[in-house]
Amino acid sequence: MSDSPASILLIDDHPLLRQGIKQLVDMEEDIEVIGEASNAADGIRLATELEPDLILMDLNMPEMDGIEALRKLREQNVGSRIVMFTVSDQEDDVVAALRAGADGYLLKDMEPEDMIAQLHQAAVGKMVISDRLTTLLAEALRSNKPQASTRPDFDSLTPREKDILRLIAEGLSNKMIGRKLDISDGTVKVHVKHLLKKLNLRSRVEVAVWAVEEGLHKA
Repeated sequence: MSDSPASILLIDDHPLLRQGIKQLVDMEEDIEVIGEASNAADGIRLATELEPDLILMDLNMPEMDGIEALRKLREQNVGSRIVMFTVSDQEDDVVAALRAGADGYLLKDMEPEDMIAQLHQAAVGKMVISDRLTTLLAEALRSNKPQASTRPDFDSLTPREKDILRLIAEGLSNKMIGRKLDISDGTVKVHVKHLLKKLNLRSRVEVAVWAVEEGLHKA
C-alpha cells in the first residue's frame, strides 16, 4: 500500500450509520472516508468521480438496491474494491452479491473493531466475509456440488493457474496477484477465466471456498 491513506466511499441510506463509520475510520491513519451518498444513484456518480480504493455499500436501499448498484458499477468498469455492508445474512443475498462482483460481504451487527480490521484487509486487496457467513457459503457450495464426473480437477490446471488459484484462495485481487507474480492484471484475468472453465466453477468465490475445503491453499 502507498503512504497515502486508502480512500473509502460510503453508500448507505442511514445517516447515523454513515456518521458512525466515518467517526471510526477517522481514528485510523491509513484509511479515510472521502465521500458518502444516501442512495445508489448518487453513490454510482460519486464512485466514478472520486475513484475510491474501497466502496462500502448497503444492500437494502430504496429505488435501487445494492446488488443492482454493484452490477452498474462493474458495468462501468469502476475498479474500486466493493464490499457489501448489510443486516442480511440470507444465503441468496450473499451468493448474489458475490456473483455480481462484490469483493466482500460484512454484517452490520459486527463489533466496531472487527469492522475496522476487515476494512484494512479489504483496502489492501483481500476478500472479506463475516466469519459466520463462511460456513453458510461452504454449505451453499456443497448443495450445488457438481456430479463426480464434473468435479473440479486440480491436476487439469497449468502450474501458473495453480499458483493463481492458491492466491485467489488467500483472498487476493487480480491486481495483487499480478503484482505478486509480476504479470499484468489482464493476464491474471485470462488465467482466472481459463481455470474457472477447467474447474467447472462459476466465480472466484467458489474457487476460494473449494480450494480451502480441499486444502489446496496450503499446498
